[in-house]
Amino acid sequence: MNEPPLAARMRPRAFAEFVGQGHIVGEHSALGKILAGGNLPSIILWGPAGTGKTTLANLLADAVGAQLTQLSAVSSGVADARKVMEGARGGLFRTVLFVDEVHRWSKAQQDVLLPAVEEGTVTLIGATTENPYFSLNTPLLSRCLLLRLEPLDDDAVRTLLHRALADRDRGLGRSGLTASDEAIGHLVTVAGGDARVALTGLEAAANAASSSGATEITLEIVADAVQKKAIVYDRQGDAHYDVISAFIKSIRGSDPDAALFWLARMLEAGEDARFIARRLIVHASEDIGLADSQALLVAVAAAHAVEHVGLPEVRLNLAHATLYLARAPKSNSVYTAIGKALEDAPSPEPVPLHLRDASYRGARDLGHGKGYRYPHDHPGHRVEQEYRPTKLSGRAYYEASGQGDDVPVEPGTGEPVADASSRREDGDG
Repeated sequence: MNEPPLAARMRPRAFAEFVGQGHIVGEHSALGKILAGGNLPSIILWGPAGTGKTTLANLLADAVGAQLTQLSAVSSGVADARKVMEGARGGLFRTVLFVDEVHRWSKAQQDVLLPAVEEGTVTLIGATTENPYFSLNTPLLSRCLLLRLEPLDDDAVRTLLHRALADRDRGLGRSGLTASDEAIGHLVTVAGGDARVALTGLEAAANAASSSGATEITLEIVADAVQKKAIVYDRQGDAHYDVISAFIKSIRGSDPDAALFWLARMLEAGEDARFIARRLIVHASEDIGLADSQALLVAVAAAHAVEHVGLPEVRLNLAHATLYLARAPKSNSVYTAIGKALEDAPSPEPVPLHLRDASYRGARDLGHGKGYRYPHDHPGHRVEQEYRPTKLSGRAYYEASGQGDDVPVEPGTGEPVADASSRREDGDG
């Protein structure tokens, strides 16, 4: 009989062995308090592959002494679910029905579960990688506690790998193999937060090492076993900063191909997509700014996509934003303008009386608002008056670059100055 895969053998048998998802199974989590009372509500576990959904379902059932029956929505249907529910009605033990990939069932199939869940005949635990607000019936979802699992962080994956190497009963402890830090690090990167991928890669590398008579699993063995070339990239070191620097400078230099290369390098190396998205948002205002204000909207949309879509699909959204920013006209007027304003910001000069808040009782007696001229009462809804402390009057912070949409405009109208060359040299746009 063939031995089960390493990932299956190393499945946690108790909450003490469960790694990650502290927000769900932590000591002070809501679920922990519910279980402490011997209760288990119907639950939908939503999260990426390899984050512990199946393991958590089994541990939850064990925690309340229930009998767990597992169905896969890929290979089972209504008849299978009804059989479990009928058996639960006459059973001596509480029944937990675990439906893996529950989003694969049609809305009509999901409806079959409603009566049993509502009556408490069975406790449903559904696992899904899809957004349940789109893939599950609203009535079913409303009767379940929704728990969202996150990809495992690097430390959690590393813990699982070291545990598998050391475990003599279920893991690789009897093989006598060790693994270099570089090999473990590569497996962590390849896994991308998926415990199953990490352990499967470790098992493949261990088999390769044993076949060749090696006693250590090296980076070269791992890279060959998982068929993924190791990229020299340290997310906490120089490579992290050097590559993001090259990425931004390529966009600033309007080189779409170079920008895509560095983006791909970061994604392949397992860089945090949220970090990349944040840098795109900053760059959209720092180096493009008013030359194309749409760039900021595109960058922010890409950041939203990271949160709502996730890898690997979100690489398309990041590439979209990267190409847009690289092709956009460039202007650093926003960056230089706020820099100049910040130099004057420490000034102790008070707010001029005519600009102070006059909305509360007694403010007028203090002179607040006196002399303020309301722009909407004047032709063109604009009027000349001083909007800064007198000592700072006339100091120019913003200077239009003349690139893209960042051109001198008539104050108050937004219309481009007829003769751009008339722009004041001191930067008054």
